[in-house]
This record gives sequence, C-alpha cells and structure tokens, in this order.
Amino acid sequence: MDERAVRIDLYSDTITRPTAGMRQAMAQAEVGDEKERADPTVNRLTERVAELLGKEDAIFVPSGTMCNQIAFRVWCRPGDEIIMDTTAHTRHFETGGPAALSGASTYTVEGVRGVYTADQVRDAIRPTGDDHFPRSRVLLVEQTSNIGGGTIWPLETVRQVCATAREHGIACHMDGARLLNAMVATGIPAREWAGHFDSVWIDFSKGLGAPVGASLAGSRDFIRDAWRWKLQFGGGMRQAGIIAAGALYGLDHHVGRLAEDHANARLLADALRGIEGLQVEPVETNMVFFDVGGLGITAHEFNERLMERGVRVSYIDSRRVRAVTHLDVTRQQVAEASAIIRELASGCGAGKAGR
Repeated sequence: MDERAVRIDLYSDTITRPTAGMRQAMAQAEVGDEKERADPTVNRLTERVAELLGKEDAIFVPSGTMCNQIAFRVWCRPGDEIIMDTTAHTRHFETGGPAALSGASTYTVEGVRGVYTADQVRDAIRPTGDDHFPRSRVLLVEQTSNIGGGTIWPLETVRQVCATAREHGIACHMDGARLLNAMVATGIPAREWAGHFDSVWIDFSKGLGAPVGASLAGSRDFIRDAWRWKLQFGGGMRQAGIIAAGALYGLDHHVGRLAEDHANARLLADALRGIEGLQVEPVETNMVFFDVGGLGITAHEFNERLMERGVRVSYIDSRRVRAVTHLDVTRQQVAEASAIIRELASGCGAGKAGR
C-alpha cells in the first residue's frame, strides 16, 4: 500500500509536519553563517537550550543520532566501552556509530522496560588495573526509553546510576530524544534530570513538530570539543536559522501540548485492552506497545493489514507493535484507529495463536 494513503499515522512522532505558524516563523527567520557562529537564530536557540537544561553551552545539529555520536567521540578513545540498556536506540538504530566513528564498543545491561539500576551499573564497570579489559568510559541513559515502552526514568534512579558511574570516573550522557515528554508527564523540570549528566541533548523533530534538528548541551569545554566532531561528521551548516526557527517555535508553542499526546496514548491503550488477542503494556508517555501474538499473525502482517485500512503503526519484532501519538493525531483519530484495530483483530480470529 502507498503510505500516502494512510489517514491515521501512528508510526512515530518523527513524522509530524510543521504547523502553519511554524512555517511562517521559519520563512521569516533571521539567518547568518552557522559554521562561523554568526547565525542569530541558531545562537538564540542554543542559548535557550543551555538555559533549559542548566548547561553552560550547546550546539545545534541536524539529528539526535549526531548528538549521540558527537558525545561518544568527545568522551571515548578507541577501545573504550559505553554502558547502556540492551534496548538503547544507539545500539540498534545508529548503524554501529560508536564503533565506526569513535572506535568504542558497547556493554549492555538488561533493565526493566529500558531502565537499569545502580547495582547493574556497578556490575558492568570493568575492573581497573588490568589492561586486558576495555575501559568503561560512558554511561548512557535514554529518556524516555523508546523500545522500553516510552518509559520515564525516575529521577532518583537517574541520580543513583549517575552517582555510581562518577564514583568510577565515568562520564554520564543522556539521550534526551523525548526528555521533554518526561518533563511534561512528571512536572519535573528538564534541568533537574540534565543536572546529573555531563552531556545531554533534546530533539525538535519529534513531539515538538519541527522538521529538522536537535541540540547537544554540556560544559563550555565539552561544547568546544563537540564543535570539532560536529564539523568532522558533516554537521556544520550555513544559513541554519531557517530550521532553528522551527525548533524555537516548537519550544514556544508545542511543549505543553505534549500532554495531549500522552492523554491520547492512554485513550488508545484503554481501548486496545478490551480487544481479545492483544496484550497491552503500561503507558507512561506517548507510546503504546502491544503484543499481537494472540491474533495468530506477526507484527509485520498486523501492520500491513492495518495499512490496507488506512492506519499505520510500527513493529519492533515478530510480535510487538508500537503506536505513537503526536501533533498530527487527534483524539477522534485515536478512536477511529481503535475501532479499526478491533475490526482487524476480530477478523483474525483472536486467540488462535497456534494456527
């Protein structure tokens, strides 16, 4: 099916489109040479992000993946190791970036819904004094945990895991792709989470609805080094104020409304829990994960049949499906999608997983 025929797109919050107000702000943006630090709109954005996260400085780059890879390149040397949850985005969806760009390997721990403990960090840290081991160099926390289920890392758990890492001289990095979702859901300011990390970034092209961009923040020394790797990785831009204006508009107008996405996700989950053959996971933010194994079809087949009916989701493995609410999904569309999923499940013959 042609994806253009999809009427209700729950694939990801990355597929949001700029609103009319955002497009106008972008069209009117004041611009300069970003690589020369002379784009006034980019400079306003990075100052805003540094303030939001309680850091000394920040840079603007095309993507969150680049933020992660720049941070790893700053903190790591070839042969170093990054500790992360087994579900981490950078492990699965960044094309082996740590190994390719920094020569770093990953050490994964099995958290609960993407959240691990200080004891697990302690067990993962390599012994010092034995040159046979890689050097544990960076601890990665993903807020919220995507594949974990849109899970919010509790602030106390963040404090504990970062304190454990620092006891061993390990840098702490937050993949904050959906940190603002956590902030809105809990009421805890972003800087309270960010304060435990040496580097942290936020994304503008997900729930905030901007077309491009993310911003990485840290100390002035960290950002000075980050600029070098940003340029080496091809992240230097020229009149980037046009896209930075979209990010600023998102910060001004679309942060508080993330609560609507969370409410719509809960609405969807509540409706799906009443459908035989589906197992729905707890919902904390804007992501709804559910197992379709009880329908006797794979997650891929489930998505294909949904798309024939004008709804799109994403599939994580052979059984697990993800639906994401966002700026371009209304409450009415959530109700319609729920009805379509119920119809599809009924047609599959729910409960016939063994066929």
